[in-house]
Amino acid sequence: MVPKIHKRGKRTIGLLYYLYGPGKAEEHVDPHLVASWDHAAPDPGRDAEATYKQLQQLLDQPLALLTDDQRAKPHVWHLSVRNGPTDRILTDEEWGDIARRMVAAAGIDDPDQGAGCRWVAVRHADDHIHILATLAREDGYRPDLDRDAVRVQAEARLLEQELGLRRLKPGDGTAAQRPTSAERHKAERQGRERTAREELRQTVRRAVAGAQSEEEFFDRLAAAGLLVKTRVAPSGDLLGYTVALPDDRNKDGKPVYYPGARLAPDLSLPRIRERWSADTAAQGGDTAQPLHRPVTPATARRSTAAVAWQAQLIIEQGEDGLASAHIAAAGEVLDALAKTSAAHTRHELQEAAWVFERASRSHVRAVRGHDRALRQAARDLVRGGPALGRGEDGASTAMAIDMMFFLITAAAHWHARKGHAQQAEAAQQAAEHLRSAYRVAAGHPLAVLHQRGRRLSRPLLQRQTAVLREAVPLLAEQVLAEEGWYALAATLADAEAAGHDPAALLIDAAGRRELGTAESVSDVLVWRLRRTADLPADATAHPTVPRLGNSTSGSKLSDENRLPRRRR
Repeated sequence: MVPKIHKRGKRTIGLLYYLYGPGKAEEHVDPHLVASWDHAAPDPGRDAEATYKQLQQLLDQPLALLTDDQRAKPHVWHLSVRNGPTDRILTDEEWGDIARRMVAAAGIDDPDQGAGCRWVAVRHADDHIHILATLAREDGYRPDLDRDAVRVQAEARLLEQELGLRRLKPGDGTAAQRPTSAERHKAERQGRERTAREELRQTVRRAVAGAQSEEEFFDRLAAAGLLVKTRVAPSGDLLGYTVALPDDRNKDGKPVYYPGARLAPDLSLPRIRERWSADTAAQGGDTAQPLHRPVTPATARRSTAAVAWQAQLIIEQGEDGLASAHIAAAGEVLDALAKTSAAHTRHELQEAAWVFERASRSHVRAVRGHDRALRQAARDLVRGGPALGRGEDGASTAMAIDMMFFLITAAAHWHARKGHAQQAEAAQQAAEHLRSAYRVAAGHPLAVLHQRGRRLSRPLLQRQTAVLREAVPLLAEQVLAEEGWYALAATLADAEAAGHDPAALLIDAAGRRELGTAESVSDVLVWRLRRTADLPADATAHPTVPRLGNSTSGSKLSDENRLPRRRR
């Protein structure tokens, strides 16, 4: 159940005309009263003798007791209460009870508290009602509407439980503004999957991902096809921006512009600038642009996997401000990954980025700057361009998604510990979309490794089995029973042929991060080993020939990937 307090109005009769009228898309059906301050209130929807003017005059009558200075301006209070698509259809009596409890919770009218405001509840659809009230009590005083939005939300949570409706998570005021009914109806008429506001929010988020300057950010917005207007102070300083879709027009044929802050709290220009200024401060004040190193889709995805691996530790064990920053930066990585993904993984990655947007904000202030590695990964993904769905591009995509799944799962656990219910749920949903994307991306490269593992000689396969049991005895039997064991055996053989110590790699890969949320432990170990040992993600590209000797001594790990002394 979603209660929403709308912008206050100046004309009671104007809102009555809308509530009893056909609606902007002829969506209003059988408008009628389900409750009011007075059981004798006229109902223009069901009573042919009643008029809108009569009802308006009765609602506004208490205003006559007040002088112009005493009247609330504007004086029309408007609340809509909407159920979800999976909720049962409530009766008029049930909606009437809901209306009475909502006005009492908001401070509009509570019979136990004496004289209240006059109000009506109109139902013109199965799933919602509208409540109109005039802000003047019968005794001439104004109602106490302090924190009315918070109070009606709390009442909605109680009603969901009592009426057996889908129970929503309590919010904290950091969510993006919901599209209005008018925006939703307009999107339906235009055949859009999402409203203009939502499309703009998604496009702007992708433009922000990894951007390092205002110039780059605005260039990306223009390249995405958005109309952009900036607000400039007399001094010439840039104060803000607005964006519009070229084909989203108002009744006068002009583009409908939205300020960044109206799309999401963290998309205002000052909030976006915090990311850039923190990056500059973390570089010691060096504002010079770094030299562009060659980036391909595959190298960008391997880099993403590496920094996601490190960021997970910070979210799990770091200070709250650092964790919050890394969670926000993880959203940038998802946006960039979705933007540059191949067709077969694009939908699930886009959905993951879309739902995780809610998890990227909370009241825990992000300490920016230390999240530079994740933001650079997002930048590299964009610079690397679209990835192919095959070869090293496709296999490294599976590797990156696998690492991002555990990073997003860590974010869900962090939010849950902090009591951020909506954010935790959003992160969990994003993780499930990543899981689905991983299954698609990993299918072919793991199948290749599986076949190579089955073709290993019996002595070599026995040696890898012994390595597994020695390195991770608590996981060994589970891994050996999984279909992915042969892919892991091939990876262990590749690592050994490359001069690494397979047992040491396994101990590091299994011990540094949790594996409880993995569908296949062997799959996870494959990607962790191939990343740490710098093996090709696509085993068909440069298959290695396992050496017959036992290479359990001497590792060729680079300084970047050398096993740390401290177990993580």
